[in-house]
Amino acid sequence: MNPTVSVIIPTFNRSDLLPRSVESVFSQTFKNWELIIVNDGSTDGTKGWLEALITSHELKHKVKIHHIENRGVSGARNYAINKSQTPWLAFLDSDDEWLPDKLEKQLELSNDFDFIHGEEIWVRNGVRVNPKNKHKKSGGRIFDKCIPLCCVSPSTTLIRRSLLEEVGLFNESYPVCEDYELWLRVCEKYEVGFVSDPVIKKYGGHEDQLSRRFKAMDYWRVKALVPYLNSINITDEERELVHSTLAIKIDILLKGYRKYSNLENIGEIIEIQRLLR
Repeated sequence: MNPTVSVIIPTFNRSDLLPRSVESVFSQTFKNWELIIVNDGSTDGTKGWLEALITSHELKHKVKIHHIENRGVSGARNYAINKSQTPWLAFLDSDDEWLPDKLEKQLELSNDFDFIHGEEIWVRNGVRVNPKNKHKKSGGRIFDKCIPLCCVSPSTTLIRRSLLEEVGLFNESYPVCEDYELWLRVCEKYEVGFVSDPVIKKYGGHEDQLSRRFKAMDYWRVKALVPYLNSINITDEERELVHSTLAIKIDILLKGYRKYSNLENIGEIIEIQRLLR
């Protein structure tokens, strides 16, 4: 039987964390999946661990390994998408862990939605923490919730291939906030399904997280929001929220640029600010 879901794990120098993520796929109650792991130019022990996996593990026939030169998380995900052929795609970051019924619960909604996410358990430095209210997840029309911050975690998603073929893949020019930019494109047009029970454990606090390496992440959120100033697919209220959110983020960015004499993108942001007037 051909697999229904391609599970995509991009990884870079996480040989210590990757086994936990992979095992969480092997433990799924839904079994009709294939696992595509893209080693994105790792220089630690990742390659050796993966080679041992496909040599000895009892589920090695369900695993496909690709070693590529470093392209970043978007490039690695897109590479795997293009190598897959299943009707559904699921993403798992190599520092996160699926709960056993993640795929099973989400596929129960697959007749009604082409994009499905779910609740998550947050773990920071080994301790479970409660997300703030602004991070509360939901389903339906959530474009307005996607505007101020990224309200969907990639590791919780299940996406129909045809939807990505319509809206496009991850934007490889974005070193961060690539998920934020894609979810805007999806949620601009479509309602989303949501599993209210936790479907993943999301781990944070480690040094190699992109959110800790990039300080001016709002620059990328501003770039992602600009197209929606003139979108015909959103309501007037949503467009006003785009406008006001851009104004706030731009003000914060410009203050930070001037304070730290970081002028690399200041001209571009000033031009975007003029669009708001």
